[in-house]
Amino acid sequence: MSLLLGVDTGGTYTDAVLIRDEREVVARAKALTTRHDLAEGIGKAVAEVLVISGAQPGEVGLAALSTTLATNALVEGQGGRVGLVYIGFSEADMDRNGLGLALNGDPVLMLGGGHDHAGVARATLDRDTLLAWLETVSDVSGFAVAGQFATRNPEHENAAAEMIRTHTGKPVSCSHHLSARLNGPKRALTAVLNARLIGMITRLIARAEAKLGEMGIDAPLMVVRGDGALISAAVAREKPIETILSGPAASIVGAGWLTGARDALVSDIGGTTTDVALLRNGKPEIDPDGAQVGGFRTMVEAVAMRTTGLGGDSEVRFAGEGLAGAVELGPRRVIPISLLAMEAPEIVLPVLEEQQRATTPGEFDAVFLRRVEGADIHGLSMRESGVLARITHVHPVGAILRTRMERQALARLRDRGIIQFAGMTPSDASHELGLLSEWDGQAARLALGLFARKRTGAGEALAVGPEPMARMIVDQLTQQTVLALLETCLANDPGFGPGHGQLARHVLMQRGLERHQGLLRVEAGLNIPVVGLGASARSYYPAVGTKLGCEMILPADGGVANAIGAVVGRVTVRRSGTVTCPGDGRFRTHGGHGPRDYRTAEAAMAALEEELVIGVRADAVAAGADDIEIRRARDIRHSQVESRDVFIEAEITIEATGRPRIAR
Repeated sequence: MSLLLGVDTGGTYTDAVLIRDEREVVARAKALTTRHDLAEGIGKAVAEVLVISGAQPGEVGLAALSTTLATNALVEGQGGRVGLVYIGFSEADMDRNGLGLALNGDPVLMLGGGHDHAGVARATLDRDTLLAWLETVSDVSGFAVAGQFATRNPEHENAAAEMIRTHTGKPVSCSHHLSARLNGPKRALTAVLNARLIGMITRLIARAEAKLGEMGIDAPLMVVRGDGALISAAVAREKPIETILSGPAASIVGAGWLTGARDALVSDIGGTTTDVALLRNGKPEIDPDGAQVGGFRTMVEAVAMRTTGLGGDSEVRFAGEGLAGAVELGPRRVIPISLLAMEAPEIVLPVLEEQQRATTPGEFDAVFLRRVEGADIHGLSMRESGVLARITHVHPVGAILRTRMERQALARLRDRGIIQFAGMTPSDASHELGLLSEWDGQAARLALGLFARKRTGAGEALAVGPEPMARMIVDQLTQQTVLALLETCLANDPGFGPGHGQLARHVLMQRGLERHQGLLRVEAGLNIPVVGLGASARSYYPAVGTKLGCEMILPADGGVANAIGAVVGRVTVRRSGTVTCPGDGRFRTHGGHGPRDYRTAEAAMAALEEELVIGVRADAVAAGADDIEIRRARDIRHSQVESRDVFIEAEITIEATGRPRIAR
């Protein structure tokens, strides 16, 4: 029996596991995630797991990768610069669903064309304007194309995409390839985010495949999709947006495999995010409204996951409001000071010691930055280029900034993934408290001492030293984790439901968690077990379980649950289409071939089913599936008109599922 290799690239660690016969974990290993080139961390983790197991590379029959790269990029606002071709829409549509915010100044062309709800062209596609615009756009990594009612007729999207590819040679994301549902601005948003991620995911997959090949592993590479299913590396390159929540989805699959839990809340803490999802009857809940990450609601079918910018490497921010002062964590990830000191001790430690000798605390104490090698630097402003020229390796922020105007330039360089900041994190606090010991504890202690000197509204130091400062940070992580779990439960509890997540912060809820006993007795907690996953879960989550008064399950291999989930999943592909009734005796299919009319509803539905089955079977083969099973579903909507049953619309969904293809 071939061995299955699962790899997960998290924000801080890259995990690798070897599984035999889908039942036994043979070996597990961790390596630091190498953000400048994720393949380096992948290679180190895989090499270590092979050494531990004693297995030969040729014994690996399948490799599967789950990654937080796409999720973290959206949470942190990173990705390539893209151009959007918006066909048949108005300027007002740019403000819907956060599309304008997602573009963040990237070039947009409002182009004539588009279709109506029946798939009939409303105007001719303005090809001349598109060609003229393409001549002016040169500093983008790819394009997104979204046409009005393109899911009813993709003709204009396809034509525009072909023109863009021919003229520029750059990748194009069509909105109708990513979702068969209506809501043009939301599809456009999904296409923009997909285009933004293509370069990042393509580089990751290419480097991962090359690294595995160098090690002698000649096995198919699969990637985990946001709903926990597996897709081939080739499909992931075309639709990287489908890998958002890949890591969290794999962790849910891994949690079920590790614990056998049927109904539980699963909370996975990584370096950048905490991801919370509900496991019902042994399966993860799927979000009917599409994955929401980084403030954007997409049309990607994914696990119903509440993702919070809270992890072991979350930035610790000083909250100076009020007399007491406090700290807040996230949503951004920064490099822990204790980790950066391992990389550049000759820079970090002397700077921290010098800052400690100062009589007053500085604004940028214990804050550093470093340049990311190989990052795309096209499209930078003169100020951004000037600031970047001064960044050669690792520097204290105060040594780089010359004017307040340059702060925005640094923020832009960070958002583009060209530089990374380093600062105080829960991981540093954990070194001081003895919960971690992998990195430089002295650097962590110095940085904690500097952070503790910040002044509250009362003019007092925030904390009296490194250890109380560390305790304050870890207590805040506990509190924010509790809120994330409560918000998820409130949103899924039938007695409350969506929109009630804010009740997690209500004073009655907080007093209930404290088991308030006064004139009023208030109690609150979770009535469902929590499965805690992630390398740091065993350090942080016992206190969370105590606070919530619930069973906290911490599986022994929970630190590599993502990597396990990557190789125990299945390949699942879906396609959907719609049948409408534009007039008496006419039933119109809306599939990949454009509108087609039939005389009866049954004939139209049967024809659309056949088209979708052919397409979905081909998709499943391309996604790497073997032993494919086909499932069909019809959602038919009728209306009663003068006691007569009238066909309104039908949605046809075809699903193909199978085990991933394993090299023998």
